[in-house]
Amino acid sequence: MSTWLGMPPFPEAAREALRDSQLRANLRAATGTIRAKRAAVVAERDDWEQLREAGRAIKDRALRDLDTYLVQLEQRVTEAGGVVHWARDADEANGIVAGLVRAAGASEVVKVKSMATQEIGLNEALAAAGITALETDLAELIVQLGHDRPSHILVPAIHRNRAQIRDLFRREMPGVDPDLTDDPVALAAAARAHLRRAFLSARVAVSGANFAVAETGALVVVESEGNGRMCLTLPEVLISVVGIEKVIPTTADLGVVLQLLPRSATGERMNPYTSIWRGTTPGDGPREFHLVLLDNGRTTALADDIGRDALRCIRCSACLNVCPVYERVGGHAYGSVYPGPIGAILTPQLRGPDPVADSLPYASTLCGACLDVCPVKIDIPRALVHLRGEVAHPPRERAVMRAAAWVLGSSSRFAAVRRLTALGTRVAGWLPGPWRKWTQARDLPAPAEESFRDWWGGRA
Repeated sequence: MSTWLGMPPFPEAAREALRDSQLRANLRAATGTIRAKRAAVVAERDDWEQLREAGRAIKDRALRDLDTYLVQLEQRVTEAGGVVHWARDADEANGIVAGLVRAAGASEVVKVKSMATQEIGLNEALAAAGITALETDLAELIVQLGHDRPSHILVPAIHRNRAQIRDLFRREMPGVDPDLTDDPVALAAAARAHLRRAFLSARVAVSGANFAVAETGALVVVESEGNGRMCLTLPEVLISVVGIEKVIPTTADLGVVLQLLPRSATGERMNPYTSIWRGTTPGDGPREFHLVLLDNGRTTALADDIGRDALRCIRCSACLNVCPVYERVGGHAYGSVYPGPIGAILTPQLRGPDPVADSLPYASTLCGACLDVCPVKIDIPRALVHLRGEVAHPPRERAVMRAAAWVLGSSSRFAAVRRLTALGTRVAGWLPGPWRKWTQARDLPAPAEESFRDWWGGRA
């Protein structure tokens, strides 16, 4: 989240945003439209509540045994010809990606919309390394051309209207027709012509993933424009930066989450483009595939008995579209790539204590609309109240409380120690050698994969 450093706490930023009447009008129109579309397609399903419960159970199962599923995912990706890299934080992830781009002999990359890469400030890190990153999602391209920040998880340029986008394209897009109108078709055509040249020449692409299937090693990206499909198939090298919480156990689970996500996100029965890939295939698609599994505070969130529910999030942004606070101040006021209700509980856990993060649990009326629409039943109001309590405690006391809550909230002390040791040692390097030897003596899962040993750096 390095691109958001220096932002004021939420109350100050919100006061400034409330003075912008055009921003409020843009947000009101956009969120109202999305809410209506979502309500219509959800009403078609008599089993919607059963689907939500199934989605919640899938994500909880994945998080409960995350260590097992991450190892399985690595094995399957490797078997399919891919290479898995493990990144503790933003600096490690950015260094891995920059090194892979340089190894490919490239100086620019094309990107699929990815919240994880926004979170770690990848574009800025690549620029510092002399590498140009081009966003290919239309909304992300608008944000990039405007030297702006995204203000919505799904629609990053929701704070701009068509006239503002037309003026931006005329000013910033090379070779654009100076008489370009604000007709959506004309704007999309201008972006398409601008991007097509990059698609056909790019050697390296960077993506995220909506889901990663442990059972098969498959990654899944859903999108509406086709730019993702171009990035995932045309370049020689594909690098996917994926948060460790994106893992789901089986292919059958996709049958649930791919019904929940498009209805909750865009008000569609299914996404126009659903791309699923697994490793590399000779003569078809990229010749190299690299998967960067990103922690960056996720294991800290996992250690919080209540706060870990935020890791269920499938990034649909339904909670933003119903939030009365978000609708009036927009996403920039949250000082994070994750705005709105989900950002108010996710950002403080990923980023740790700071004035902006500590202010976010209070950026809510606790009306409960976010819980009502969440497709995986994240109880955001409960988590907000919990995090408000944590803000009142010093950081050291806060860490002790989180660890105690996690252990005591487990089904047994044995299960808690197993989870702490297996996941912590494998993914975050939390525990020193004696703990690892203790678990091995009791036949608890111990890491054996070479990539894990490299990643530990000789801790054990």
